[in-house]
Amino acid sequence: MTDDADFTTRFTVAQSPETVFAAINDPRAWWSGEFEGDTRQLGDIFTYRYKDLHLSKQQVTELVPGKRVTWRVLESRLNFIEDVTEWDGTTITFDIAPKGDMTEVVFTHVGLKPAGECYDACSDAWTILVQGSLRELIETGRTELLVLDAASA
Repeated sequence: MTDDADFTTRFTVAQSPETVFAAINDPRAWWSGEFEGDTRQLGDIFTYRYKDLHLSKQQVTELVPGKRVTWRVLESRLNFIEDVTEWDGTTITFDIAPKGDMTEVVFTHVGLKPAGECYDACSDAWTILVQGSLRELIETGRTELLVLDAASA
């Protein structure tokens, strides 16, 4: 990984792209915290809050059923780092693709780079959420929401 690479993680599951797409679009089921708004239609705006540590307002900017979900971070307040707005203007993408009888999910937080102050804590949190909660939801239809520690919210 180079210093300018965006954070990316991937996994493969024995579920259809449609099942994967539906799970991603239900973040309340896999991302612990408080939500306001919806994520199911293009242009939807939602707010995510985790205690007083993380607040972000995101807009659904791309929805391609069974293929791609993109959220643009409109505003953020990450109270555990100095630059609390570090996520502003970043983009969160989920690319979904069939791989034989499996489906691959590639998660990328475009703009979350190793040189950023939040990279270590945020990449750890995304790994827990995407590789843990989201993957479990896709594979089983349910998940135990993982509670993140203060630095990884």
